[in-house]
Amino acid sequence: KVEMISRFRSAREQRKILKDFAAGRVDVLIGTHRLLSDDVKPKDLGLVIVDEEQRFGVAQKEVLRRLKLRVDVLTLTATPIPRTLQMSLSGVRDISVIETPPRDRHPIQTYVGLYDEGMVIRAIQREIDRGGQVYYLHNRVETIDRAAERLRGLMPHVRFAVAHGQMPEQDLERVMLDFLRGDIDVLVTTTIIESGLDIPNANTLIVERADLLGLAQLYQIRGRIGRSARVAHAFLFHPDEAVLTEEAVARLSTLADYTELGSGFKIALRDLEIRGAGELLGEEQSGHIAAVGFEMYLAMLEEATAALQGKPPAVEKVARVDVGIDAHIPASFIAYEAARVDVHRRVASATTLEQLADLREELVDRFGPLPEPVDNLVFLGEVRVTLQTLGADSLTAKHDRLVVTGLVLPAGAREFLRTRDRRYVYSPLQGQLSVGLRGDTRGLRQIVEEVLGDILAASAREGAPTEKEMPA
Repeated sequence: KVEMISRFRSAREQRKILKDFAAGRVDVLIGTHRLLSDDVKPKDLGLVIVDEEQRFGVAQKEVLRRLKLRVDVLTLTATPIPRTLQMSLSGVRDISVIETPPRDRHPIQTYVGLYDEGMVIRAIQREIDRGGQVYYLHNRVETIDRAAERLRGLMPHVRFAVAHGQMPEQDLERVMLDFLRGDIDVLVTTTIIESGLDIPNANTLIVERADLLGLAQLYQIRGRIGRSARVAHAFLFHPDEAVLTEEAVARLSTLADYTELGSGFKIALRDLEIRGAGELLGEEQSGHIAAVGFEMYLAMLEEATAALQGKPPAVEKVARVDVGIDAHIPASFIAYEAARVDVHRRVASATTLEQLADLREELVDRFGPLPEPVDNLVFLGEVRVTLQTLGADSLTAKHDRLVVTGLVLPAGAREFLRTRDRRYVYSPLQGQLSVGLRGDTRGLRQIVEEVLGDILAASAREGAPTEKEMPA
């Protein structure tokens, strides 16, 4: 038996439902924050499902847990708050990710830029011309009617209506039903639309001051559109960039970068980096751990946990690459320092060639063709991953020789390399392979590619596991 309680149920109805719940005559009780009240006393609580988890505080969720000491908790959210996500990533809580979108859904086309009245008019008109509806988000109740009047003055032929949380319940319900029936073209509203709305005909979203909203909040609001087979458009406006905070810039650029379907988890990870993980045992759900990078913090946490469990510390072998190739990210290619640091981090932490290929593709998509120093940076990451695949320690260019150390080559592989190029010299005792560079007119990068390609081919002949050939 399933029941529901909320402020829309009378006090008498609520008392009866709670009495049945306490007696075990109600199997599933659905409710809002009302379920946190002291008079909710289940007979035998076994499972708590928290939907839209980002709307609950730590204290509220712990009230639910205290209803029974040993209770299973299932949390549902498109964008986990930093604290919950961090607990999942560090192994404190289990996590499952659903990335498959409903059939016939399309990515939402997202525009981020300065507020442009002409663009607002064109966006509204285009949506109306194709028979659709528009959300216009103005998140100040005090001035929302003024904003609606301004829009009516710009487009007198369009049907506008206002909806916000401080309206009488009957008025709000009437407006929303009119919008659902298609009697309203543009709904001028606040963040009240953040969750719970499913109107397939509304496929354009205009946010007047996107810089004032949180990343997860913006993602949730953007999710109100694109709920049909029609391509949706989101316009996230902000004032002059000079007045934006660094966090606001990071939030908006993240929304512009992650537009593909099922990107909520990636956005939540970025939100975690921007806002921090909060307190594991406290009530803060965001905040940085003494400005330590998040991945470093997780590594420290994992190391401390292993030490308490008496496990030996894991020593990760990282191959060293020193070939004197110009590899960096110019500010002219990526303006924001934090974004440049993030790319360096991703190159350094990559463990497969596929990850670096995806990164290269993403950089081209976001910033355009790669300048030579950036291309070299990704290439050196590919060299490092290949060396680690081969079990080698380093690759260096010095004194007219290219030297690979820590390399174990069976006899057949050595013979293959000697027949390939007589300049190869291998020392089994030192595990070192070298090749002379004097007189070679090719560029150093081309030589490195060829040498690693030869080593991979030699190793493959001996049946050694290799990831795949070095990309050209």
